[in-house]
Amino acid sequence: MGIDGIYLYQLKTEIENGLNNARIDKIHQPSKEELVLLLRSASGAKRLLISIRPSAPRINFTQNTFENPSEPPMFCMLMRKYLSGARFIRVEDNGFERVVTLLFEGTNEMGDRVRFSLVTELIGKQTNLVLVGADGRIIDSLRRSDIEAGGRMIQPGAVYTLPEKQEKLNVIKTEPSEMIEAVKTAAMPLSKALVSVVDGFSPLIAREIVVRAGCDTDKYSNDLISAEETALIGALADFKQKLACPKPTVLVDDRGVPFEFSYTDITQYGTSANKMNFATLSELLDAVYTERDRKERIRSYANELFKLVNNLLSRTAKKIAIRKKEQEKCADGDKWRIYGELLKANLYAVERGVPYVDVQNYYDPELKTVRIPLNVTLTPAQNAQRYFKEYKKCCNAAAMLGQLIEESENELRYIESVADELGRASSVSDLNEIRSELALAGYIRERGDRKKQVRASAPLEFVSPDGHRVLVGRNNRQNDELTLRTASDGDMWFHTKNIPGSHVIVFCNGDELSDETVLFAAELAARHSKAAGSSSVPVDYTRVKYVKKPAGAKPGMVIYKTNKTVYVTPEGGSK
Repeated sequence: MGIDGIYLYQLKTEIENGLNNARIDKIHQPSKEELVLLLRSASGAKRLLISIRPSAPRINFTQNTFENPSEPPMFCMLMRKYLSGARFIRVEDNGFERVVTLLFEGTNEMGDRVRFSLVTELIGKQTNLVLVGADGRIIDSLRRSDIEAGGRMIQPGAVYTLPEKQEKLNVIKTEPSEMIEAVKTAAMPLSKALVSVVDGFSPLIAREIVVRAGCDTDKYSNDLISAEETALIGALADFKQKLACPKPTVLVDDRGVPFEFSYTDITQYGTSANKMNFATLSELLDAVYTERDRKERIRSYANELFKLVNNLLSRTAKKIAIRKKEQEKCADGDKWRIYGELLKANLYAVERGVPYVDVQNYYDPELKTVRIPLNVTLTPAQNAQRYFKEYKKCCNAAAMLGQLIEESENELRYIESVADELGRASSVSDLNEIRSELALAGYIRERGDRKKQVRASAPLEFVSPDGHRVLVGRNNRQNDELTLRTASDGDMWFHTKNIPGSHVIVFCNGDELSDETVLFAAELAARHSKAAGSSSVPVDYTRVKYVKKPAGAKPGMVIYKTNKTVYVTPEGGSK
């Protein structure tokens, strides 16, 4: 599923007609692989999306709005420098190549009117967006080539050259009979032969033409009989005629998930696929890719945070393991006290300068003999004091390590809760709030006034079966605000038991909750937790007045009492 050469050829016409006499008003870069141009003309405003994400490269008009980073990337700033206020001239003709060149007229640093080319290359993994000056040299690009790799040079200052063109037949300019003659010379399955011979054909379209002609897609092209040739020529002629009137079509499976799309009707799947038709090619692309792009955009923006949180998890777990190992060593502290006591009781029998002494251990019920190592440079009394000091050191270390381990385990629980927040983040705003939370907790350093720019989002809101308002926190800071300030003492608080997740508040003002509402709120707590994909998830619930935040606790960390527990399976959890 992707944009083939003919789809893009028709899309270029749609873009050129839609941008007639338009000027660039605003430029945004929602992610490192996307650019959004807002253009205005007498007929209104158009939002043009350019995505060079290899999994879904595209250029089309969009009705969607995008969350932008608080600081625009350098490429976005450069685009604004050269193209802000520029007037659209035309889309240059590149045939059926998967390249879209938009020509704009703007001003340079001297105020002179000059032309710029914005080139979108939608070629597999080599997707790119390149800004070219009037002299044909590259101003900059979203992806730069390796200088030492050879091939096309995509670097600022280099002369821009189009990707190498494939020598294939033009479906518009070539007669169907000529195409079939070329197909017959390719000794390969018929649908593959069409792809290899005709410019802009995708495997989907090649199969469609063969199916419409009533031929076998796997039949070898050099084995065609006369009747099959005639049928294929007719199918190609009909296909060419319908190119003038695109019929944007999406094929979806039983779950409503798109698996193919095209600029023409697709019949090869028969009744096994459902069809959706759209008024324009851009609307089709928006419908197919919007949700996928949103998830990719969030994943791309969240990569840095995921890496940070995973490092924090690993480092904190390692710190706990080291401290527990040290704590185990301190368990031998009582042995040093016994050595000191036994030496003190046997000072008269210990000679100075000996490496060890064997004495009867009166702490042992069987009064066995124990060998005590000695420092030959110390007196027997000094050796006894040395063991007492070791004992005291172990006691102090054990007490300190116990406290440090508890603090580290609390920190680990907090970081796990942040990891859960990241996994459930559904927008860039959610990620910005998590970043701000980590900055306030001292885990990252924010640049400038970024933390002041983060606007707190509202909690998720629901209504219980018996009409109670229910709020669900999106992150730890919101959990604190919801539980400690928004809710009143008589409201009911829900949270997964010993599992990172959201605080859920049912606003009931002291009223008893029905079993349906308890289960409803518990399922919300389970669904918005790390256990969202599990079954029989334990959820604790109690009145808000029994929920307290210990002094110095991390965001979202609370303690509670007099709770009850209910077990639920969230929607989508394993059965």
